[in-house]
This record gives sequence, structure tokens and C-alpha cells, in this order.
Amino acid sequence: MSGTEDVDLSPADRYQAARLRAEDVARHPALAEFTEELEFALDPFQAESCEALERGTGVLVCAPTGAGKTVVGEFAVHLALRQGRKCFYTTPIKALSNQKYNDLVQRYGSDRVGLLTGDNAINGDAPVVVMTTEVLRNMLYAGSGTLQGLSYVVMDEVHYLADRFRGAVWEEVIIHLPESVTLVSLSATVSNAEEFADWLVTVRGETTVVVSEHRPVPLWQHMLVGKRMFDLFHDAEAAQKHDVHPELLRYHREMLRRVELAGDMRRGRGRRWTGPHRPEIVERLDNEGLLPAILFIFSRAGCDAAVQQCLGAGLRLTGPDERAEIRAIVETRTKHIPADDLQVLGYWEWLDGLERGLAAHHAGMLPAFKEVVEELFVRGLVKAVFATETLALGINMPARCVVLERLVKFNGEAHVDLTPGEYTQLTGRAGRRGIDVEGHAVVVWAPEVDPRHVAGLASTRTYPLKSSFRPSYNMAVNLVGSVGSAAARELLESSFAQFQADRSVVGLARQVQRNADTMATYEREMACHLGDFSQYFGIRVAIADRERAIARQGAQQRRAAALESLERLRPGDVIRVPTGRRSGLAIVIDPGVGGRGFGEPRPLVLTEDRWAGRISGADFTSAVEPLGRVRVPKQFNYRSAQDRRDLAAALHRLDLDPADRRHGRSRNTPAADDAELDSLRASMRRHPCHRCPDREEHARWAERRHRLERDTEALRGKVASRTGSLARTFDRVCGLLTDRGYLTTEGSVTDAGRTLARIWSETDLLVAECLRRGVWDKLDPAELAAAASVLVYEARREAEDRASVPRGGVTEAVDETLSLWAELREDEDSRGLQLTRELDLGFVWPMYRWARGESLTKVLGSVHGLDGDMPAGDFVRWSRQVLDLLGQLADATGAPEGVRRTARQAMTAVTRGVLAYSVMG
Repeated sequence: MSGTEDVDLSPADRYQAARLRAEDVARHPALAEFTEELEFALDPFQAESCEALERGTGVLVCAPTGAGKTVVGEFAVHLALRQGRKCFYTTPIKALSNQKYNDLVQRYGSDRVGLLTGDNAINGDAPVVVMTTEVLRNMLYAGSGTLQGLSYVVMDEVHYLADRFRGAVWEEVIIHLPESVTLVSLSATVSNAEEFADWLVTVRGETTVVVSEHRPVPLWQHMLVGKRMFDLFHDAEAAQKHDVHPELLRYHREMLRRVELAGDMRRGRGRRWTGPHRPEIVERLDNEGLLPAILFIFSRAGCDAAVQQCLGAGLRLTGPDERAEIRAIVETRTKHIPADDLQVLGYWEWLDGLERGLAAHHAGMLPAFKEVVEELFVRGLVKAVFATETLALGINMPARCVVLERLVKFNGEAHVDLTPGEYTQLTGRAGRRGIDVEGHAVVVWAPEVDPRHVAGLASTRTYPLKSSFRPSYNMAVNLVGSVGSAAARELLESSFAQFQADRSVVGLARQVQRNADTMATYEREMACHLGDFSQYFGIRVAIADRERAIARQGAQQRRAAALESLERLRPGDVIRVPTGRRSGLAIVIDPGVGGRGFGEPRPLVLTEDRWAGRISGADFTSAVEPLGRVRVPKQFNYRSAQDRRDLAAALHRLDLDPADRRHGRSRNTPAADDAELDSLRASMRRHPCHRCPDREEHARWAERRHRLERDTEALRGKVASRTGSLARTFDRVCGLLTDRGYLTTEGSVTDAGRTLARIWSETDLLVAECLRRGVWDKLDPAELAAAASVLVYEARREAEDRASVPRGGVTEAVDETLSLWAELREDEDSRGLQLTRELDLGFVWPMYRWARGESLTKVLGSVHGLDGDMPAGDFVRWSRQVLDLLGQLADATGAPEGVRRTARQAMTAVTRGVLAYSVMG
């Protein structure tokens, strides 16, 4: 209570208030000191959390995005400094670490705050050190002296523990931290906070759980239907009941009728509903005072296209002074980037958007560009950012309004609906504390988006925290080396993964029993009076499996045949491009083989509609056969419109078979002459049930039973595997490591094991095997960088064929690595392990060319399996991972000195241009 408020009280009340304040200060003197330096009063959940910390207990704080959880972490920093002890502040990503480091330096000074990430080491012995979670994990395993005097560890965004790729690191840290360390866990609102807290109590001792659902800035939910904006709920009471605004429901039904009617008028062949255009949405938000806004579009290309659409529409959201300030900031932040690179990176188009208050934000952008966008947005200079969902997981970048263009996103494998947790995470960005009175979330309507579904997403708080923990090779040798095999097994049994697994077995066993009862019902329904329908259906399933196997094999063979046939093309050949944007007839101008020195052929062609350019081998799904020939003049210039028109006319005059002109020439499918498939089909036709008049009705019940049986078997496997599952997996991992000489039969770590213990990678054991077998011993720096890329790179989409690699040393090293991988996978399969992922050769050429000093333009154009150039942001991200692995090789104690020296030279060769000026990203 402030002194101003005390004026209205009676003397007795003022005395009572002062006495209560004095008691509070006496109980929590450190908190009183801390709050004196703040410009705002603590919210109840913040005060409760800080008081628990001062009492000496750990805390788990779950609160919405933007609620101010980090204040609790900053109080832990204050406590450590007050006690003359240390505090480590961990974050999941480097950008967050950099941001938090700058915040703490501003408050406590650079002499008392350090930063440790994969890219930076600043004042690492300071009493307060900000770091990525992996850095702390590595310190714990290495027994680093920096841990001396450590009293507090703040784990910001601890819900990253559920991340399937990196989540295990959070559990490793929580389990291995010394008992004397107080843990401060900051999390988004999760629905199983109590379960997580129960586990924290078992491994860390007393832990206070503070859960707050309250948003400091109220959030209003809306839907934009066509050109009309509606509130999703009439009031707060309706929101609690999920009652959609009646007017919105009426208009939703009206719009569905209009869309249906328009479809009928076009006999179902018209354009799909497109909704309001993006420039119109931004303009609408501007008119209603809802900028700055983040518009989430779940596609990188969509984000870039949105900016271009707004520029094309002449949208301008900034004044002259703002434009000048934007240009000055951009020029300062990018002055170290060479002019040639700026051209390749699309700098001028990007700057044009920024000066108009518009920007994209996604992982494909250069980190330096993303940081500029973030800075300009936080300053209020950029008013509309089109972003992918990765922005919601990262840095502090709140807005007045958040727009969701769709409620479906691609998760890397399929298009899936947003979960309530993801919806909450995205819309949580709306409403800037201390600036906005309220935040706004807008969902753009489409015929498939029912307002009632949106209401369910907006009102549900189901974001369960699920462990992704599993033993790795590196973890195994580190655990055995630090505590021994027996104690290591006990530590694994104490993980959150095992804690959740043991709790879930009861429910799974019940589901198995229910499924068994249902399968018995299906079995009665599928019974056939002519014979054993289960046997007959088994043959049908075998036929379907065989057809799928043949189709996969055929696709690979057709792809190989296609590439081989492209290499035989000659200028003047008329071909048919079967797929892609340029499908149809085309004349080959230049076959695109030989001179490029890498990758697959990319023929230069002229199409029927007079487009000329290079097409990708990915556009051809089978062997290409010339359908005819046209003479290409020697002086033909494909950039000349007249030359293109004349040659295209010759293509139209060419006398082709009408079938060739439409579809090309087809061949029999491999399934047409497969002996095994013929035998299965004959068995099916001979079976008595094949003649049953009700055969397909029986088959429908059999199909249901088959699906349910498959699901039930999976459930039974889970029940069997979950009890003591991690310890069993650990035993298998240790068995494999013992057989390969990384552990002794007595359970101690060998020299090779000590090398493995310092390799932090998804392919850790394969890296160690490559070192032991001398795979990289004879490589030069560029060759080593290229060969190492195989162990880190993963394409966003799977390519159908193997990428080419440079001849010589790289080819030999890559082939040996693939051979070792196959050997290791066979060893894993025999033990029921799946720890080493498949290798991807798609980044070998770009890394090789970059390390040899070639230009960014050439490098980005040499990535395998992409139709266009690789986005600069992706190139930087994967190159950094290669650099990280090279750094580990350079420091690997068991590696030959020659390899360590070459790794250091490779790092120098790679750290140039975009890699040199992206080191802080």
C-alpha cells in the first residue's frame, strides 16, 4: 500500500497498515529489498513464489505467457548475490539467453553477470551466469569447478522438458543438481502441474507449487468473418460456459449458406473460399487501433508472401520520422554484412517492408535480420509481423493483437489441428503489460472453422507436460563414470519419464481389456458360413502389404531411371514434364549436366507457354523419353522474348501423337509381373470365403477388428515396457557400449568411453566410432566440414533419392560413415534400441563449397532436394551445428592430433561471411 493511499485512512488504520508492513519486512527482508528497486507492485502469485524462495524451498511457478514469471527468477538472482553465492539462469534457446543476459547486466552490472552459450563465453566465473540448459548439463557431467558456491538454478521455460528432441536435458539437470541447490522452475500454464510438482518433491525435496491462471492484461477473443469482426463471447460468464456469441453463430450459418450457394452455382468447380486478403486484415486492425500485431501464418513462404502482398497493395503503417529511425537502426545493425551478401539475402525488399512497418519472422531468415525485426517491433516501429509459430516459443515480443490465419499447421509429417495448449501459447502474446489495457486475439473465419470449435480452444487449459526422457549413449557413459552402473539405474528410475510411466500403466491395462471385449464382438459379426474369414482376410492384408512394398520399390527405381534418362538428353529434345509448376511439353535448351560439378541434372527448358528456366530432377517421377526433336538455333537466347516465341511456335507445330501430348508414354507397373503377388491373389480367389455374397460386409468387420488388434498389441507392448522400462533400456545401451569397448565388463569407462562422454550430439556414438576408425584422418578442412555435416543435418522434407557428394576424400569418408551407421543400426535393432537416426547427405555440397570459400549465392543453390535456394536462416542454423561438432572434435581428448588440428582449421574456414556476423544470433 502506498503513502498516497494511506492519506484517506484514519490514524488508527494507518498505524495498523504500517505495523503489517513492518511485520512483512521482518518476515521477508530480502523480498522487501528486492521490491524497493521495482517500479511496480508484485502480483499475488509473484509474491507467494518469492516468499517461498526466501523461506528456503524450491518453487514451481506456472503462469500464462506475459504474466511476469521471470520476476521470480530475478529474485533468486537477488538472493544469491545477497548471500554471496552463485545463481545460474538457464533458458532453452540462445536468443533468450542473450536477452536475459542484457536485462541482468542492466540491473547488476557486467562485472557480476556472465553468459555461456554454444557461441559465447563472457565472464563465466561471475556470481550470476545466464546459459542454455545444455551448457549446465555438460558442466554437471564434467564436474566443472564453476559449480562451486552454486545456490540457485532458475530453469526458465521448464515446459521444454516435453520437447522430444531436447527435453531429456532438463530432466538430466534436475536429477543431477547437488541437493544443496534450490531449483526455481518457471513454466507456462500446464494442466498436470500437480503431477510435475509431485515428481519434483521426490527428486529435489520440498517444492512449493504456485499456479496462476490470471492474465495481467485481459484477453478478448474475436472472429473476423469476411469483412465483419465479432466478439467470440458476449461476456466473461459466456466464456466460462463456452457459449459463443449468438450473433456470430447466426452470421456463421449465413456465410455457410452463401458459400454453399456459390459452389452450387459453379457446379462445385469454382475457387475455394479465400477469405479477406492479408493487406485488408492489416488495414482493418490499423483502423481499429489494434496494431502492433503478430499475424501467425504456419508457413515460411506464406509469411514472406504476406509481406509482398501488403507492399503490392501499397500499405504503409509508418510516418516519415519512423521511417528514418528504422533505416538508421537497420543500417547500424547490418553495416558489417558485405554488399554482395545483402543482395543474395533480399536486403532491399526486406528494408522496404520494414520502412513501411511490415516484416516476416521465421526460422528461414538470417538471424541478424530476425533480431532487427524483433528490436523494431518491441520499439513499436514495425507494426505488423507475419510469423510462424516458432515466435511464440522464443523471445519476449508481445503485441496488442494476435491474428491466427488458420487453425491447422504442418508438424513435419502431416497437417494437424492446433491443440488448446498451442492456441493458448500463440494468443498469449496479445496484450503488453504496462502499455495495453487489453489484448486481442482474432481468428480468421473459413467455412471449415466452426466458432464453437474456436470457443473450445480458447476456453480449454489442457496442456499436459509429458516427459520425453530416454537414455542416450553419452548419458550412459557419463552416468556410469560419475556414479557407477547400479546407482545410474536408480537415477534413471527417478526420472519424470518413469514417474509418469508407472502412473499410466493402470489406465492402459483397463483399455486393453475393453479392446479385447470389443474384438470378440467384431469376431462374431465377421463370421462366415463358408469358411475361416480371419484366414481369408489375412491373405487380403498380405496382398495390400505386398502392393505397398512394390510401390515403394518402384518409386525408387523410377526416380533412378529418371535421373539417368535426364543425363542422356540433348539440346532440341522435346520432353513432357509430368509434375511441378512447369508440367507439360518442353524443349531442352541445355541438358544441365557436366559443367555444374555437383548434384543432379537441372535441364534448361522452354515450355509451351514460353517460360524458360531450369527445372528440377524432382519434377520427373519416371524415365524421360524424347517425344520428338526441334532444331534450336545456335544463337538462341532464352532471355529474348522473340527467340522464346519463335521456338515455342515450332513446338506447337510439331506433329506429336495426341496421347503423348497429353500424358507422355506409360509403362507397366512393377506389380503387374510380381510372382509373390500373383500367388497371393490366386490363394485369395481359391479361398471359399471369396464366393460369399456377404463378403464385403464381413470384410468391413474384419477391418475394424484388424485395426483394433493392431492398436491393442501396441497397448500391450506399452504395458509390458513401461514398468522399469528406462532401466531395461539403460541395460541394453550399456550392453552395446560394452561390446564395442566403451565400457568394461566390470562397469567402468574406457578411454574410448571418455571420448564419447564429451560428444554431445544425436549421433554421439557414430561420431565416436568415426574417430576410432580413422574415418576423417586424411581429410583437409573443407572435406572434414562436409563429412561432419552428414552427422547433424536433417532436411525439412525427405528426399526420394541419395544426394551426390564431392569425389575423392569426401566420398570415401561419407561411404565409411554410412557403412558404420548400417553396422550400428543392425546392432541396435538386435537389442531393440532406436537411438541413432538416419543420415542425410543433403548438406555435404553446401558445406564443402562454403568451407572452400565459394560465394553465398552458389552455396545456397547447391542444397540437395530443394526446388529453389536454401533459406539463409536454415544455412546458418545447420552450419552452426556443423561448427559445434567441429569444436567438439577439436577438443576431443581421444582424437588423433591431426583430426583435431584439421577441425580447428575447418572452423576458421567456415566462420566467415554470414557465419561470422551471425555468431550472436
